[in-house]
Amino acid sequence: MVFPQTPLDVRIDLQINGIWTDVTSDVYTAEKITITRGRSDEGVRADPGKCSLTFNNRLGKYSPRNPLSPYYQLIGRNTPLRVSVRAGSPFLSLTGVVADFASTPDAAVLDLTGDLDLRWEGEADWYADGAQTLIGKWEATGGQKAYMLRLEDRALIIHQSTDGTGGAFFGRTLPPLPRRAALRATLDVDNGAGGKTARFYWARSIAGPWTEFADPVTLASTLPTFASTAPLKVAPADLTAVIPRYPVAGRAYKAEVRNGIAGTVVANPDFTAQAVGATSFVDGAGRTWSMNGAAAVTNRRVRFIGEVSSWPSRWDVSGKDIRVPVEAAGILRRLGQGQQALQSTLRRRIPSGAPLAYWPLEEGRDATQFYSPTAGVRPLRTAGFDLAADDSLAGSNALPAVQEGATLIGTVPAPSGSPTQWHTEFVFNLPNAGPASARTVLQWTGTGTVKRWRLMLRTGVSEIYGYDDDDVVVTSALVNLTGLGVFNTWSRWQLYAVQNGGNVDWTVRWIPIGGQGGQVTTSYAGTVGRISGVLGVTGGYNSDLNGLRLGHIAAFTTANTTIYNSADLGFAGETAGVRMMRLREEEAVPLVINGVVSRMEEVGAQRPDTLLTLLEESASVDGGILGERREDIALAYRDRISLYNQAVTLALDYLTPGHVAPPLEPVDDDQKVRNDVTVTREGGSSERAVLESGPLSVQAPPDGVGVYDEAVTLNLYADEQAEQHAGWRLHLGTVDEARYPVLNVDLAAAPSLIDAVTDVDSGDRVQIAHPPAHLPPDTIDLLAQGYTEVLGHPIDWDMQFNCTPALPWNVWELGAADYNRLKSSGSTLAASATSTATALSVASAGLPWTTAPAALPFRIRVGGEVMTVTAITGTTSPQAFTVTRSVNGVVKAQSSGAGVQLEHPAVVPL
Repeated sequence: MVFPQTPLDVRIDLQINGIWTDVTSDVYTAEKITITRGRSDEGVRADPGKCSLTFNNRLGKYSPRNPLSPYYQLIGRNTPLRVSVRAGSPFLSLTGVVADFASTPDAAVLDLTGDLDLRWEGEADWYADGAQTLIGKWEATGGQKAYMLRLEDRALIIHQSTDGTGGAFFGRTLPPLPRRAALRATLDVDNGAGGKTARFYWARSIAGPWTEFADPVTLASTLPTFASTAPLKVAPADLTAVIPRYPVAGRAYKAEVRNGIAGTVVANPDFTAQAVGATSFVDGAGRTWSMNGAAAVTNRRVRFIGEVSSWPSRWDVSGKDIRVPVEAAGILRRLGQGQQALQSTLRRRIPSGAPLAYWPLEEGRDATQFYSPTAGVRPLRTAGFDLAADDSLAGSNALPAVQEGATLIGTVPAPSGSPTQWHTEFVFNLPNAGPASARTVLQWTGTGTVKRWRLMLRTGVSEIYGYDDDDVVVTSALVNLTGLGVFNTWSRWQLYAVQNGGNVDWTVRWIPIGGQGGQVTTSYAGTVGRISGVLGVTGGYNSDLNGLRLGHIAAFTTANTTIYNSADLGFAGETAGVRMMRLREEEAVPLVINGVVSRMEEVGAQRPDTLLTLLEESASVDGGILGERREDIALAYRDRISLYNQAVTLALDYLTPGHVAPPLEPVDDDQKVRNDVTVTREGGSSERAVLESGPLSVQAPPDGVGVYDEAVTLNLYADEQAEQHAGWRLHLGTVDEARYPVLNVDLAAAPSLIDAVTDVDSGDRVQIAHPPAHLPPDTIDLLAQGYTEVLGHPIDWDMQFNCTPALPWNVWELGAADYNRLKSSGSTLAASATSTATALSVASAGLPWTTAPAALPFRIRVGGEVMTVTAITGTTSPQAFTVTRSVNGVVKAQSSGAGVQLEHPAVVPL
């Protein structure tokens, strides 16, 4: 029996010839479809997503090598597979293609010459590069631009045209956003001070409440918005812009255009209120909307996309039940299989500068030549070097050292055309103050007036000479290197020249890697020519240069190139997000980053390793989650900051039938306890953080739990970061909360939860209100780390979330009012209190509690009971508290000496 059209309307697609092809009818219903995604624990990287199902193969369709199969040579290793379910509320599906949008015709009420208020709710890649349009009356051709709301390079932008052709735009960087969010921007076209003012907001839904997330932006102009004849679109396009503006790819739920800030609604399409498949509708403001191209109102939710790596055929003894059980996996599986380590950052970066010739000199100890990765360039001929002698340069693999008599020589091919400039560069490390007599470090041959350039070093001085055909000095420079910091460290030597009329201007520059260095520029009469070759010392290097390290020798046709910059340091000091973005571009790997890359933690040097290891290394430093996208074969990174104080994605109520399926079983164990944490910066120093007191401290029971130590090495940028990371990891390992390893939700029994449940992904916040009486009465607050989803015939749809406590991620932040109070140390009840008493006497071993009315009210916890403090009198211990009792439903008498603490004491985040 094969999978029929079920009440769930599950659909299975294979990507064949680049087109998603429905193969649902060939999937067995007797065997459930199981999907797993996200993390099985609190590791940095999520596990590869998996989806298992079984194809009916009686006709041989799913045997890749069967020439009679309609899919012959079209399916095989890593064929993409997609699972989707049509359920829940509708939305507008947008592809990001220019022709795919929803629109309403031009109308007089849409010509907003006054203040603007544009709003949009949906799901998008908030932090994608480039421009994505959300809603606007904006036609790029014919001079019909008016207003538009868009995203661009992780910022929200409102754009206004005053003449239909150009216009001003105002933008601010987005804060961390949940997957589904509402964005809003307003424009006061005349702020009363001779200018315009734009403001930017976000909310969980278009209904608000709105949070202004950045300072306003002003512009000195009061011109009104152009009255365009363009239709209003969700979402428009503008390919004439410097950065082309494409329609957003994702889901649109609702949008609004208002005449005036918080003014009259002139358009408000609500795609969630439309019938699936609707091609047109009238919104609440009377505007008629039409779907264009592939933009569609649908409720088909993609639950998994992955790759089928194998097609095992199975059959019973009768030969009639022939099946192919497959397991599709996310991109993490493929990226984690047999990858070679990426090359050094200099080796990877320098070729992108289009050198005429480049020799890394990173060969192993048994090499007999230095190869060039530049096509058409012969290896450097060499002898006598101590190969792979020094691997201390962050941006390189091990480089060779000079030994007495060592030689090297190579040819630089001619560029096309007639060169007017050139540039040479290499890295070196002389582990002393330089020889007493000037010694040649490297030489370049040329075709211009200067036929040979000679770069020499002696104690504190660099000498540079240019010779003609007769070996007569044409030009020279002596550079005092004292104080430039180029000895006993890795440095770069640049030599470049530019034709300037009848003269050649040339520059020699010394750059200690990570420092400033210095340079000298001079000139000579003649022609610049080109660089034709490189050589060491005729007859071999002198013994007083023994130990000189050399590497990454290159010649370019463009002077003063900066291609070595940062790569020489292994890009140390860039943020984790910037590194991930750079690796994404260099390796052409699909990766979406959810977070503000400039706010992420700084990472140390990028050393040669596999791509996945380098991405994980960055994620470990930042502390976020590296996983996979649900609706694409791509990686996804969610930064640490997006986990702080986040809004609830899924709100459940234990008392509501169907919300929480059994069993709900909390676990009080030591699985995640870490109370003695040492963090070491890779190649640097260490810091230790220990919890000395409290229920999860290193004290022996019953005062603590004993020692649970952890030692972690992280690729941090600076030693100072180690202390912060040790403290943060200690905090994560010592929050005294029960774990809920499994949370079950039966969507067949609770279809009202489909929208919220199917939105949950790794790191999202889930809460369960009104837990059963045998558990603590407080709302259960969790983070979903991952889930297992089971789809079965005819209506089974079960979700099992793997959860951890959310409490560790509730931290002090600007605007996070619940978590911005410092706790008082050693406060206790100075006298007993009945279960209904509203006056408490509180003694403090440290500073007294604040009595400032502005600091009230706040909540305290005494013996498991949460109370609201409405007044405090007295400035010395004990103080008198006026409280509202039993806020969390706990009704009990409190004994003298019971601990008094803030319900949410401030925790300083990483």
